[in-house]
Amino acid sequence: MVGLARPDDAGVYRLTDELALVQTVDFFTPIVDDPYTFGQVAVANALSDVYAMGGCPLTAMNIVGFPKDKLDLSVLGDILRGGQDKLREAEVALVGGHSIADPELKFGVSVTGVVHPDQLWTNLGARAGDRVVLTKPLGTGIVNTALKAKQASAEAVTASIDTMRALNRDAAEIAREFDPHACTDVTGFGLVGHAVEMLDASGLCLRIDTEALPRLPEVDRYSNQGLMPGGLHRNRDFYKERIRVEQGVAQEMLDLVFDPQTSGGLLIAVAPQDAETMVARMNTRGVSAAIIGEIIDTPDPILIELARKGT
Repeated sequence: MVGLARPDDAGVYRLTDELALVQTVDFFTPIVDDPYTFGQVAVANALSDVYAMGGCPLTAMNIVGFPKDKLDLSVLGDILRGGQDKLREAEVALVGGHSIADPELKFGVSVTGVVHPDQLWTNLGARAGDRVVLTKPLGTGIVNTALKAKQASAEAVTASIDTMRALNRDAAEIAREFDPHACTDVTGFGLVGHAVEMLDASGLCLRIDTEALPRLPEVDRYSNQGLMPGGLHRNRDFYKERIRVEQGVAQEMLDLVFDPQTSGGLLIAVAPQDAETMVARMNTRGVSAAIIGEIIDTPDPILIELARKGT
């Protein structure tokens, strides 16, 4: 049902008229210093791909590259414990895995989930008039860069870690009740990159209210200080021809929309009459969701408009 023909968050294979498999794999090098937290973040990040397809993750398998001559095995134990605890929170069974000796530490999981074929979400299907909801704050790449430069505050670091290791499960469960037209999660390509995937070849455009964007503490200050990851600049270079920026949009907002996220939130296109109720329900469950824009029909090839509220 979903394969290599176009980019999406996971592969989907129909088994019966009422059951399809959702499969994904994700792993990366550490983005935090604490091994236990790294394990949690890596698992939350991988599980997000299944939630973004409307699926329910069931099983996972560990993927490990470990520099056994450089690090004590206790580090690996803490990583695996963090991952296992996050899987347990998500009610996902760890059923195996594979490890290799590797000069650079890497960890992640492959995940298998299920979805009813008629309830599958993809990153296609957004409709003119839809409101677009983002379920986590932006800025993890900027905060992590500030941390490496020893400039990040404890508040910003804690907020970044908390959002990266938070599951997208509650957001997905609530969204199912409102029949989203399209969904993806925001990760390495940043908000603009993943929104472009949602809109590409659709003839539609996303008008983003930059003042409505949820963001981590102090990210504006860090970006103004030039504390931005290399991935942000690469995203900007790659997608800059797909956006139009209206007068008055602050430079820090331009940085934020290109910031590569780790274990970011869901980006959901939903009917306008449902958006506010869905966001309110998410907020009640502790999900930092916000309506960030509207899908508009336009003959213009520009896919993203960045604007200030009311302009």
